[in-house]
Amino acid sequence: MSAPRSLVLTAAVLLSCGALFSAFVPSPLARSSVSAPVIALPTAALSAAALLTPTIAYADDSSVWIPALSAVGAGFAIGLAAIGSGVGQGIASGRCIDGISRQPEVADDLRGVLLLSLAFMESLTIYGLVIALVLLFANPLIK
Repeated sequence: MSAPRSLVLTAAVLLSCGALFSAFVPSPLARSSVSAPVIALPTAALSAAALLTPTIAYADDSSVWIPALSAVGAGFAIGLAAIGSGVGQGIASGRCIDGISRQPEVADDLRGVLLLSLAFMESLTIYGLVIALVLLFANPLIK
């Protein structure tokens, strides 16, 4: 029974990737005089594939989709946490340097507030790391 489920999941992934690439990546215009018929994927088919994919992934205990998607989710968790924290820390540090350059007499107060806010921003990155580690090593979806 695992072969049909695998085929359905593969078809769902290919359909969703095709829809994403056709939506966000413009295709070059063809210069030929013969035009090929355009096949449009209906929205209902994509919605059904998106709704059925998790159900099919849970159908068997030996499914490889949950660990694979958990690894992808862990990568996104740590990546987005690091990017968000890095951008926030850069903006905060830049504003603090601007404030110190305008009013050098409040440098000690600004430095204390900056270090506290950088610690809070870094804690959000650590939360992303914890989520990634839970998804990789203590996944609640895998029995």
